[in-house]
Amino acid sequence: MASSATKLKYLESTATVLILLLLADGSTGDNGGDSSSMDLHSRSLILTKIWCLIILLVSTFAGGVSPYFFRWNESFLLMGTQFAAGVFLGTALMHFLSDSSSTFGDLTTKTYPFAFMLASAGYLLTMFGDCVITFVVNAGSRVDKVEIIEVEEGAAGKKMASMDVNPIFHKTSSFGDTLLLILALCFHSVFEGIAVGVAGTKADAWRNLWTICLHKIFAAIAMGIALLRMMPKRPFIATAAYSFAFAISSPIGVGIGIAIDATVEGAVADWIYAISMGIAAGVFVYVAINHLVAKGFKPQESSYFDTPFFKFFAVLLGVGVIAVVMIWD
Repeated sequence: MASSATKLKYLESTATVLILLLLADGSTGDNGGDSSSMDLHSRSLILTKIWCLIILLVSTFAGGVSPYFFRWNESFLLMGTQFAAGVFLGTALMHFLSDSSSTFGDLTTKTYPFAFMLASAGYLLTMFGDCVITFVVNAGSRVDKVEIIEVEEGAAGKKMASMDVNPIFHKTSSFGDTLLLILALCFHSVFEGIAVGVAGTKADAWRNLWTICLHKIFAAIAMGIALLRMMPKRPFIATAAYSFAFAISSPIGVGIGIAIDATVEGAVADWIYAISMGIAAGVFVYVAINHLVAKGFKPQESSYFDTPFFKFFAVLLGVGVIAVVMIWD
């Protein structure tokens, strides 16, 4: 009897240890230490991405319609746009490109710079998209030729004058042309949203969210101001429609990223994450340089801060913020 009791206690203790090991394994599976053990199907991670989707939609839409009710300070928008450019540039180079490169290092032993090649491809892809949109818009613009007949004493002279009737206003005066311009703004926003959708952790999702939100809110406000100047008598419904079209682009990208994570797992998920982060890095660099630094927000009235030095310090501040944040990455 004594030996049977001893064996029973031994079996009970063994079973307890096995149960504890299984529980420990299950608890660490959701919070995994490295990227290869991350649970991309975690309910909490998916819920975080859905919240990011909603926040992107609401904040961008509110920014787009705000100029209809509120007069923004142009100097604030000017500096804020340049600050957003610095945040985008720092995020692309210090976060996305770094994550893509390190993930490729874990996936393959080849020394080919996959992450940098994909970043270049993302830059060129976004540039090509802008070129296509610009070509379509320019092809649809018309140049009105006005025939001026001058009658002078003793003779009649006739000449043709080519006059472009306010090309900027003309391009945004019709529904089709305005839709094309909105699509040009939305093109890269989809890729920005994918960066949130494929995030491996909740911290990455929230960090990508505030980076994109910072850019999109300023871009939406600037778009709303530009449309209001060009079409001052447009109804609120048109304003809301244009703002919603721009606001929905990044959430679509988030949804695509969530769908990608929901259908893949393991090494395939790591490959998709590395590739998407590399492409997103190129997209972010293009947006930062060509859309924010080079073009940015153009104040209608002269501004004390509209100088290269103030813009440089605003971009520097944005890059510096990301550099400090990456200390705890």
